[in-house]
Amino acid sequence: MGLRRSWSALGAAGGLVCVLALPSGCALPEPYAPPGKNSAGGFTYHVSPDGDDGADGLSPETAWRTLGRADEVKYRPGDRLRLEGGARFRGGLDIARGEAGDARRPVVIDSYGSGRATLGARGSAGVTVYDTGGVEIRDLVLRGDARARRNHDGIHLFSDAASGERFAGVTVAGVDVSGFRNGVGVGAPRGVGFRDVRVADSVLHGNLEAGLVTSGPPLDADDPAYAHHDVAVTGVRAHDNTGDPAADDRNTGSGVILGSVRGGRVADSVAHSNGARSSPDAQEGPEGIWAYDATGLVIEHNVSHGNHTGSRVDGGGFGLDNNVSGTVVQYNLSFGNEGPGYLVYSGRPTGAHRDNVLRFNLSANDAHKLEVYGGIVVYGLRLSDLDVHHNTVVMRANGPVAAPALRLQEDLDRVRVHNNLLVTDGAAVVGADRGFAPAEVALQGNAYHVAGGWRLRWGGRTFTALDSWRGASGQERRGGADTGTDADPCLAAVTTPVTDAEGAAGLLTPRCAADLAGAGVDAAALGVDLGRVDFGGTPLGAAPPVGALAARGGQDG
Repeated sequence: MGLRRSWSALGAAGGLVCVLALPSGCALPEPYAPPGKNSAGGFTYHVSPDGDDGADGLSPETAWRTLGRADEVKYRPGDRLRLEGGARFRGGLDIARGEAGDARRPVVIDSYGSGRATLGARGSAGVTVYDTGGVEIRDLVLRGDARARRNHDGIHLFSDAASGERFAGVTVAGVDVSGFRNGVGVGAPRGVGFRDVRVADSVLHGNLEAGLVTSGPPLDADDPAYAHHDVAVTGVRAHDNTGDPAADDRNTGSGVILGSVRGGRVADSVAHSNGARSSPDAQEGPEGIWAYDATGLVIEHNVSHGNHTGSRVDGGGFGLDNNVSGTVVQYNLSFGNEGPGYLVYSGRPTGAHRDNVLRFNLSANDAHKLEVYGGIVVYGLRLSDLDVHHNTVVMRANGPVAAPALRLQEDLDRVRVHNNLLVTDGAAVVGADRGFAPAEVALQGNAYHVAGGWRLRWGGRTFTALDSWRGASGQERRGGADTGTDADPCLAAVTTPVTDAEGAAGLLTPRCAADLAGAGVDAAALGVDLGRVDFGGTPLGAAPPVGALAARGGQDG
């Protein structure tokens, strides 16, 4: 329903009288603005527990009392709905087709006064944006009840369009969302969704299936199309999204998922303690931050730790799942996850998982529940053209669970693994399910250290020396010369576990610089894009480090 927008013409008439009387000394009037108009040219409405639904809502003094009254308005570009800070309101809000629609003059929903307003949804979404764009949702707390947790998203962006332009310009910022199926859900099952979506500086926690998820129809690898374009997730904390123990037909319990996205970024965000109650019978599990059916993403400067899986799959820090291409994962920290630190996986032989980069990342003590994984896992069908370079991985055994730093499996082609620092406290440093030829997987310039005796598994064989593996496999050679090293980099993280993000870089920085000098290869000469800095922000010199962090002097190994 639309609110009647009428006002008195007396002000305009008074202005006319003044103009006619100019010769007698009357000044020109200020340009006339209808009551309630804001700087964006729309109306600003207010809702307060002390308000009156019979009032006009156009000021804090004439605020409405309920969300039901506010939801009767047909919001136009430039309108703003403000809820009194510190107050709690029952129900939800819908911005639907025919409302908003102008990204340059968005409809804004936010709080006023002191603190943030709380929306207590009862069996519904908190805020729904349906088949429209040009909406900003800011500075609110959204809480769902038991029915909302089972069936609805806290902030629900939904399009059922099958053709036409994507709905542009939706921003979610400064919100705290819990008690829903997903904290923020962006869906377009018929393929035409949203573009220029921003989710920033928000906390998404205690939801059933995920903190944030975008989705669309399954990708057709022969004619790839993506429901959503240009999605940015920055400064988000997604934690304790539990997973659904009854959902054995799908993954639940992730932090951040980008699906069916062309062009996007996840940055400066944290995912932790997700997936604790995901189904023990599910054939796929949760991850902290991951993507599928997507292209052109950058995932950088994030932390993912302490994530879980209820089953025997997944439960890791970061993931590039089916049909991801043209994506860079860089400058991230993963530690203490039950599954892999970084999983690059293709379960479908579509050939659409290609041209991805994993560089300057840290992994410590990941896969501490599931030995079938490792710190970095590259696993799949027709997975090709992947660069894995300048990462640091340290694996410490968790009782009988002792996973490798790097695991390679299945059908891989043109995978290049260069200048990584791979360390375990006793487990095989690399585990490969078969003996990959260098044309399939090329390992060059890596440092491999195993405390207590060197071991590497390659196909059905276990090697106990770098030289013997090199000779048998053709790996760690370039231009007829040997590459790589088995020197001890003197990492404190081998004996002192990484337990927080603040201390991770210090524990994972090599202290034996001399032994790593010259071990790497000139990856840039091989066409690898190195970027500009290492994990710690140090500019890369002519000889970039082995691993994600430049070694510092002191010991000489």
